[in-house]
Amino acid sequence: MTEAVSINAVEPTSAASKILKTSATLWFLTAVAGQFIFAYYILVFYGSNALQGNWDAWTKRLINGIIEGDLIGNAAVILHIVLAFVITVSGPLQLIPQIRNRFPTFHHWNGRVYILTAFVISLGALYMTWTRGIIGDLSQHISISLNAVLIMLFAAIALRYAMARQIAIHRRWALRLFLVVSGVWFFRVGFMLWMLIHQKPVGFDPETFTGPFLTFIAFGQYLLPLAILELYFRAQDRASAQGQLAMAATLVVLTILMSVGIFGAVVGMWLPLL
Repeated sequence: MTEAVSINAVEPTSAASKILKTSATLWFLTAVAGQFIFAYYILVFYGSNALQGNWDAWTKRLINGIIEGDLIGNAAVILHIVLAFVITVSGPLQLIPQIRNRFPTFHHWNGRVYILTAFVISLGALYMTWTRGIIGDLSQHISISLNAVLIMLFAAIALRYAMARQIAIHRRWALRLFLVVSGVWFFRVGFMLWMLIHQKPVGFDPETFTGPFLTFIAFGQYLLPLAILELYFRAQDRASAQGQLAMAATLVVLTILMSVGIFGAVVGMWLPLL
């Protein structure tokens, strides 16, 4: 009887762990697909217009984009766009186990490029936010700055554990880094999900691009994913079978919502410009 109870106690936990892992994989694959679409948009729209010398197209899409006479500022904008493409592509590739295991040399060098890009793009974001000005209010400027600081902090920590060969800890910090780097992408997906739900601007002024919803999503774009990731780690490490199944269900719901937001971003923001 004791043996039977023991076996029955192990099997649900093992099954729950597999379900949790599957739900996390589904979330990740959906996010990667959405980010690669975003990268394709960056490459085609910004790249093709740059090659044609059509900088006005950039200016129409960016607040204080290309400004005549501002050599340093314009260089910062161009570098930011180029690195946005690099980091959007290299980040997901760094987290795919099959690539990491089969191509370790690529994984190591791609990781170096990813971390260097994270630092440069964060410093560029701080420079553009506080010297050139962006649309939105002070809360959004602070949010961008906090996001940049977290990116650099997490990149440094992930690098430290990689160099110390503490791989398990390194991978968790790499996931945290991936989420804060993806904040800009989460913002667009979350914003379009909100617009699809309401079918009109709610909680913000579209003229000034300010309001309580935008303040919330400005911080939520990276703090909420980080919170979900910590809950996932807790479920993975210490939760019961019921806790793991609850976390798996949460990830499935979030994946569905993210998919809707990706669809909205593709149809409403990116596809019309391609």
